[in-house]
Amino acid sequence: MLADISKGTILYFTPVLMLTALLLSLFSYLAPTAMLHSQVALLTVTPSSALTQPGSNKAVDGPSIFLGPLGSCSRPNNEAGLTCMPSSISPVYNTSVFTSNTPSSVISAPPEGAPVFIAISLVFSVIFFIMFTAISFRHLMGKAGAIWEKPVVQRVSAWIGIVAFLIGLASTLIIFMWFGKAADDFNQSIQGQGSNGPQLIATVGNAFTMIWVAYAFFAIPVVVSLAKFHVLATK
Repeated sequence: MLADISKGTILYFTPVLMLTALLLSLFSYLAPTAMLHSQVALLTVTPSSALTQPGSNKAVDGPSIFLGPLGSCSRPNNEAGLTCMPSSISPVYNTSVFTSNTPSSVISAPPEGAPVFIAISLVFSVIFFIMFTAISFRHLMGKAGAIWEKPVVQRVSAWIGIVAFLIGLASTLIIFMWFGKAADDFNQSIQGQGSNGPQLIATVGNAFTMIWVAYAFFAIPVVVSLAKFHVLATK
């Protein structure tokens, strides 16, 4: 029975995890310019009195900006609609909604190569998902499944998964450090202005949570592929 459960998990559940990882990565990459405009971002700057009036819980109205790997969405106040920049691998962040004493200069796009490498990782991830799923369900394909039985095809699938995982994770870590430093520098500058500073606060966005979950899920089919790769290599 345990063998059946293990087999079922590998054959049916693992491709679902890979699909979930792929969708989470795609959503976090396209947000906020193409979708989820105010729900998902890598970095957010929102109205808050936490830095200028520590301990205060009063509601504050003011400008907001939501940053992603392909651009930004912003609004001048809480009631206004969002204005999003066109998506680009060389994003431009619209900080014109901020006042002159806002340290908007620390909010800059990450290294140009990072979004490109994430896009490459997503392409490889799609290919890996298709190949991994086909290999898992090859026993249901009849004669068409014979190609997925070939060791060389399974090796290629494993290598594509490894490359996609490593490129995507490394690029994400670079962007995480970039925006983490930007948030710290922004908040420290606000605090340095005291009560006369703009009532804003920068926080690392929830897109990174989605990405970490995505790569936790992604690791499982990669490990399964590596295990198959190891078995094939020792035959």
